[in-house]
Amino acid sequence: SPLRTMLRVGAVLLALVAFGLDENMAFAPGPLRSLAVHRQLLRKDVPFAAAEAVVEDMEEETAPEPPTAEELQTVLGVDYMPLASALMERDFKQADQLTRDLLITIAGPEAVKRKFVYWTEVKDIPSEDLSTIERLWLKYSNGKFGYSVQRRLWRLQKENFENFCRKIDWNVMDDDLERKRRWFGNDEFIYDLDKAPKGHLPLTSALRGTTLIKEIFKHPAWDADEFQNKK
Repeated sequence: SPLRTMLRVGAVLLALVAFGLDENMAFAPGPLRSLAVHRQLLRKDVPFAAAEAVVEDMEEETAPEPPTAEELQTVLGVDYMPLASALMERDFKQADQLTRDLLITIAGPEAVKRKFVYWTEVKDIPSEDLSTIERLWLKYSNGKFGYSVQRRLWRLQKENFENFCRKIDWNVMDDDLERKRRWFGNDEFIYDLDKAPKGHLPLTSALRGTTLIKEIFKHPAWDADEFQNKK
């Protein structure tokens, strides 16, 4: 891909710099850090091919592929690149907020005016646009986060909302009392891909009841093949 070609060319140039740098590269930018790791592996007699594989894995983690035009489909003319950028940077808290903002946008002008979505508006959200949001979440979370992921877990819990909340860790124990995680003020939700359980994100407010998230789970967009049998 063009991105990988750029990384390879950059690696050659950075190699000239890396030989003059200290090997303690823990806080270095991704490309420099991967070069330092590569050198250290070779010095420890790790086979060249194995060292290359480690560097490739690091490059994939630090520089995910940007979305294609096909992955950014919209019938409403919405720009989904800010969401894609936040997800590529693993800024899941920002991505979560952008997702709620986008859901309001694609729900229509009345939702935009009142600044939240009524459950009755969900069925009219274009599948193309809702699918784009989902596609980006799935791609940049390795299939761990997304509405379709939550929907499968919700169904596995027999559509019991409290059991669903326990499954995706939206509930916590506070002494002997079970409660919902705090969202406003001291945010208790988990925005770390490695630490959060499957389906933990994106968040959907239940301040006005659980009907909104249930209507999202009923949307026909999830019947598409691309959202079936995801890990």
